[in-house]
Amino acid sequence: MSLTLIDICDDQGNIAQPEWLAKAEGVHRQLRPNLPAEYAARLARIFADGGRMTIAVEDDAVRGVAVWRCFEDTHNGTKFYVDDLVTDAAHRSRGVGQALLGLLADKARARGADNLVLDSGVQRHGAHRFYFREGFAIISHNFKKPLV
Repeated sequence: MSLTLIDICDDQGNIAQPEWLAKAEGVHRQLRPNLPAEYAARLARIFADGGRMTIAVEDDAVRGVAVWRCFEDTHNGTKFYVDDLVTDAAHRSRGVGQALLGLLADKARARGADNLVLDSGVQRHGAHRFYFREGFAIISHNFKKPLV
């Protein structure tokens, strides 16, 4: 497999690759089916707030999507947080997620991050096995209280 990893945004969060953002939507929705119909507008707001996106491409098709950000907090120091990491269901277990995580770790180190952090839904057992293989550990519980 020959993957190309493409950053969708520039360093300021501007969409530099709008055609690839559009092509990423279908794979991204495999993880986040409830994203609004105005996908590009939602992602533009996330990018303006510090989020970034990197995609994995093979044969002119998006095989994986990562949405991430880097910031400082009181617990982690400089934290490189992965909002979303998804491989196209038809192309899992072929190294796409591993390639994206490797690049994200490099980006994290370049930004001085102390940790690479992500959350994974409790029902995503296959993803959990993958994260354990990649050296992640469960260090806390994430609690959520809906406000609307």
